[in-house]
Amino acid sequence: MKSIITAVISVICLVFPHLTALAVVNAINTLPKAPEKHGSDCIHFMNTGSSDAILIESDGHFALVDAGEDADNPRGFDWLVYEGQEQKVLSYLKSHAADANGKVHLDFVVGTHAHSDHIGGFDTVILDPDVTIDRAYLKEYDSSKINEYEIENWDNQEVYDQMINALAVKNIPVEKPGPAPFTLGNFKVTLINTDDPEKSEKVGENDNSLGVLLEKNGSRVFLAGDMDDYSGDETHLAPEIGKIDLLKVGHHSNPGSSSETFIKTLLPDACVVTTGRRNANVNILAGIIKICRNKNIYTTGNENGVLAVIGDSGDISYYGGIFDNLKTD
Repeated sequence: MKSIITAVISVICLVFPHLTALAVVNAINTLPKAPEKHGSDCIHFMNTGSSDAILIESDGHFALVDAGEDADNPRGFDWLVYEGQEQKVLSYLKSHAADANGKVHLDFVVGTHAHSDHIGGFDTVILDPDVTIDRAYLKEYDSSKINEYEIENWDNQEVYDQMINALAVKNIPVEKPGPAPFTLGNFKVTLINTDDPEKSEKVGENDNSLGVLLEKNGSRVFLAGDMDDYSGDETHLAPEIGKIDLLKVGHHSNPGSSSETFIKTLLPDACVVTTGRRNANVNILAGIIKICRNKNIYTTGNENGVLAVIGDSGDISYYGGIFDNLKTD
């Protein structure tokens, strides 16, 4: 019976991908609530609106990939006024990654790229007296390679400088991202897109976005940051990443991300989209659904945060509602 149901779902996804995607975009609280006690190897996709903040937990070790949007507006532009998520991120860390004394120790942090919806909250996290961090992985921001629109209208340089200055205050070493894998508890960690090949034209900062590949007992998870394919990055990197089980969809499912070649190569069994409530892009999700022939797509806004627990055999269980009882000062 289960195989028949799976086959029927596969056909529906193939024939009606947009209708399936629309249903996914509007589905609220589809996952079971996360239990208080769960496996020791998991990935916490926080609900920080259309921004990224992802806590990796394994065998008592913790790391943070991006830290959400910040409330700062260093350039004073009206269009850069956003709801800050940094206090939510900090509160979640203190609720889920703190020891008996309320202290949070992160083995490392990753700033995927210099956009405020990814690294904007890091200065608040880094400077908090209850947080210690061993090292940070962050590419050097080079404004000479960035297109004029972002230079004139966004605050890439400012949020990058804020993170770098905060790391300096706490004497946290910044390591240049490289391709060599390392470990976090039971996870093998590999940073993707660590090189910056010369390009003939100036690009958006998303072109520089790091990705994070996590592996455990045959299970593979890829956190795609804000990767897109405007300059062919997804096409170039897809063979290096290979088949995965769980994909954190690039760039919040915005156009330009999740290209056909990329999804066909990675062929994820499930996806998480970091975006606001009912805010995922239907066309991008429809493309994923049609290729993968499943509708296992969960958005952090609709689920109020998503928890992926990787079992000892490599199986992945999904839960929602991880922000339901979050308290912020």
